[in-house]
Parts: sequence; structure tokens; C-alpha cells
Amino acid sequence: MANLSPFHLAIPVNDITKCRKFYREVLGLTEGRSSDHWVDFDFFGHQLVIHYKAESSQDRHANPVDGKQVPVPHFGIVLPWPKFHELADQLKTKNITFLIEPYIRFEGEVGEQATMFFNDPSGNALEFKSFKDPDQLFAS
Repeated sequence: MANLSPFHLAIPVNDITKCRKFYREVLGLTEGRSSDHWVDFDFFGHQLVIHYKAESSQDRHANPVDGKQVPVPHFGIVLPWPKFHELADQLKTKNITFLIEPYIRFEGEVGEQATMFFNDPSGNALEFKSFKDPDQLFAS
């Protein structure tokens, strides 16, 4: 798999204080620049920015994938296999409520992967995944 350039992602949050704590203390991200209305984080080598936005009553949606209801929209990162399992164990000790518990999706098939989903305090759905064989990331 080729080295990819870092990406930049900005997401809305309805509580800067709770989300800042979540991304720093629960996910262990390093905080960068910030203001009263936004905070930069090092998201595993990529830039994640949380921006304040008033809470919305927008309905949540999910699509079926491998027998699970995957939240839409969602964002996340592909981690190395050991790092994924280390993070999953840490999240369990921090009593994260998973939307989809860590498990192996498409087991024995093309694109086999470890995956897990959970929300941040503002309801943004996050997916973390990993491939034993990184070349399977875009396999069809």
C-alpha cells in the first residue's frame, strides 16, 4: 500500500469542552491550535478539527453492512492491526458504548477487516478499522 498524504477533516460538535476531553483523554489525541470555537487534533498523523455548531435535530441514518447497522455519516481511520486491538481494549476499559462492538467483518472474504463504531459526545459516529493484510484495503 502506498503512503498516503495526511488528510484534513473538520466536524461539527455541540459541546467543545466535552468533545475536547473525549478526543484528548479517551482517544489519546494530541491537541494543536485552538480557539473558543474550534480545536485541532493530531488524528493518527492527520488533522482533525472540531468546530462548534449548535445541536441539530437531524435524524440519524444507518445502512446494513455484514449484518450490522452502520451509521451514516461516519468517519474514522485505518490503523495497523496491533494498534487497532490495543485501542479497542483501551476503549473497553473506558466504558465506551459501542454502536458496533469490535469484531472481524467479512471474515475469510476479500476485504476481511477488524472494525468498531462508537459516537463522540456530540453524536458523531466514528469507525476504526484494520486489515491484517493492508493490501486488502481497496480489494474488490
